[in-house]
Amino acid sequence: MRQRVVIAGGAGFIGYHLSTRLSHEGWSVVIVDNFATGTHRNAAELEQPDTCRVVTHDVCDPLTVEGPVDYVVNLACPASPVDFSRVPVEIMRVCSEGTLNLLELALHKGATFLQASTSEVYGDPEVHPQEESYTGNVNINGPRSVYDEGKRYAEALCTAYARKYRLPVRIARIFNTYGPRMRADDGRVVSNFIVRALQGQPLELYGGGQQTRSFCYVSDLVDGLFRLLQSDADSPVNLGNPAEYTIAELADAVLKLTGSDAGTEDKPLLHRDDPKRRCPNIERAKTLLGWEPRVVLEDGLEQCVPWFREFV
Repeated sequence: MRQRVVIAGGAGFIGYHLSTRLSHEGWSVVIVDNFATGTHRNAAELEQPDTCRVVTHDVCDPLTVEGPVDYVVNLACPASPVDFSRVPVEIMRVCSEGTLNLLELALHKGATFLQASTSEVYGDPEVHPQEESYTGNVNINGPRSVYDEGKRYAEALCTAYARKYRLPVRIARIFNTYGPRMRADDGRVVSNFIVRALQGQPLELYGGGQQTRSFCYVSDLVDGLFRLLQSDADSPVNLGNPAEYTIAELADAVLKLTGSDAGTEDKPLLHRDDPKRRCPNIERAKTLLGWEPRVVLEDGLEQCVPWFREFV
């Protein structure tokens, strides 16, 4: 029987790629998006009469969907650094009220619920690499707190529904993900570096660029979500690439791939709460899902450059 899934935030970056994958797998997809950060371009390219329907709706308002629903996926939340100060209250609301409304939809439909959480729940980690049992080091009042604490609350709410109502809940802790369809102005380091390199502007290295990150190409991340959605994993699972790079190394790779001679420029750290090291332990994903990333950073970046050239 054909599977039917509701994807909140399906017109966003990850939502676009997940919706595409599920449509190609023969699933019926209902995208719910208020286009705060998702794009009408994504929605228009996804919508097909027989496979994918787009509904304009803010998940902070109660939601009804006609017909059976097998899965509900919550990708709805502004997630870029520039959004933390631009729409802080909206982020808190979508993590709380929005998650609640989507959980209620899943409960009413008897559907499996997948929550897109984040590596930000670990804050500036004191454990490396980060495994799912680590409870984090988060400043609850810092500039990143609306997103960090919002996602931590959402995880707690999902777990409460699983315990109280026996709702099947899957939680993906997503680490840095990149690829085509990212917003050029979203403030994330990959998009920022590629756009600046193509514009001939120096790449800014805050604090010397010695912070580390792990970068997962979007097709790998979507494959992990697809496997998690259909799994029996009843506690959080890290999804990310365990290959660790300094931001300075990322800058060098971007400059080389774009052929830019813009160079780099050292800047003071923007926020003391910015994580110094970020890298997932993915043993749980390997064991439970048979999943690990396959796209190396240089190959993934090469796939991104043509996308960002459209905006330069």
